[in-house]
Amino acid sequence: MKNAIGGVELSSMAKGFEAADAMLKASSVELVLSRTICPGKYAVLVAGDVADVRASVEAGVARAAESHVDSFLIPNLHPDVFPAIAGTSGVSKLEALGIVETFSIASLIEAADAAVKAASVKLIEVRLAMAMGGKAFVTFTGSVADVETAAMVAAASAGEKGLLVQKVVIPQPRPELLTELI
Repeated sequence: MKNAIGGVELSSMAKGFEAADAMLKASSVELVLSRTICPGKYAVLVAGDVADVRASVEAGVARAAESHVDSFLIPNLHPDVFPAIAGTSGVSKLEALGIVETFSIASLIEAADAAVKAASVKLIEVRLAMAMGGKAFVTFTGSVADVETAAMVAAASAGEKGLLVQKVVIPQPRPELLTELI
């Protein structure tokens, strides 16, 4: 059962490919993402059950060696986070809009998970550090009260690590914004 996500961020793209291979060989996980990210780093994300993801991340960290920048494991990830990472969440109506921006992939995925667990919001997208100077952001929609709660919880999650860039709540966004978000 796919209920955990983990990842390794590296300072070397070459070591990134090597770490990705080691992670996939270490256990039965699904590759979520394996690519270069800004600024000049490489990220590998995998999903699966907690034990497999843990083994995979440990193998990636070991292979990364001196190129290891960061790694993480989130057990019991909310199921809405996976489609938001893939950009397939399928939101067709925009209510209040929440945006939380962070300085890292790990802090953003943790913030998105916290947001969707804290309030009745629908994740729109989890955008991960590509062409954004290494930053990442999550967008979500719901009632104003739920979006405010989710944004506060997500911002607190990222803020604990000093990785929050900004949080914004737009109570009545123009409908045209939805086309820019999906």
